[in-house]
Amino acid sequence: MLVLGIETSCDETAAAIVADGRRILSNIVSSQIDIHARFGGIVPEVASRQHVTAMIPVVEEALRRADVDWKDLEAIATTHGPGLAGSLLVGVSTAKAISFAKDLSLVGINHLEAHIYANWLGEEEPSFPLLCLIVSGGHTDLILMKGHGDYTLLGQTRDDAAGEAFDKAARILGLGYPGGPAIDKAAKNAKADIKLPRAWLRGTDDFSFSGLKTALLRLSEAGGIANISNAAASFQEAVVDVLVKKTVNAAVKCGARQILLSGGVSANSFLRQQMALASPLPVLIPHSALCTDNAAMVAACGYWRFQAGHVSNLDLDVIPSLALL
Repeated sequence: MLVLGIETSCDETAAAIVADGRRILSNIVSSQIDIHARFGGIVPEVASRQHVTAMIPVVEEALRRADVDWKDLEAIATTHGPGLAGSLLVGVSTAKAISFAKDLSLVGINHLEAHIYANWLGEEEPSFPLLCLIVSGGHTDLILMKGHGDYTLLGQTRDDAAGEAFDKAARILGLGYPGGPAIDKAAKNAKADIKLPRAWLRGTDDFSFSGLKTALLRLSEAGGIANISNAAASFQEAVVDVLVKKTVNAAVKCGARQILLSGGVSANSFLRQQMALASPLPVLIPHSALCTDNAAMVAACGYWRFQAGHVSNLDLDVIPSLALL
């Protein structure tokens, strides 16, 4: 079964063809990073206009790379939230038009759930029950997944998400945008020699990174940063330390068989390394290209949602604040 996936939740215009929810036939991403870098962040109106320009060429390229025709497809899956309203609208409108014109089933997808399903695109199929860490620019969530579509929220960030904290830290340190990759690159071979706080929030599975970000800002304002790379390594270590320990503890406590990482921050090399070293359970992490926003994860999620009978109508609307639970 072939599913066309469309992803436009933020600043990546993406389309992909996935077979049986596991095998990628094509995965096309048109990035807007260079456009938004000069602003130090995403400009929503600019992002939506770029999606309009790129959407059809990206879909056509996905079909060409997969060497399939419209008649070979059975469904089209599209992200309808959470995300930027204008960006989401372009993807959903395109998917609905294609669904109507080509008589394809339409499946609305939650962007966070799609990130989880990036783990189904690797060589090993995940084994339930799973402890999922969704860690991105807008979310840091710990979710127990007992089966397809069966989720229990265990913990979440109380303030800044990990990705948001990385972006703000990179801005403080003058490392540019996007912050996550900039911090990761600067921290390579550097020494984490600055003592920074960790918010453990004892007795909960929740996270907090606002205090850590503020501590770095105060240190910078006081002239206490002598080496930018070491400061980046220290900040990264503080974030990863909390993510790893709380994730592993939650996984053991809830009896999970495996740990899944997902979301843009799961591309961080130090997080990937430390989670694998610290966990007594198998850790599944998508290929780095599947951690950031892409349409293959949307198509994979769409396959499983379709198999469960979750088909959307043409009145599918965008929900910028759509929650997974």
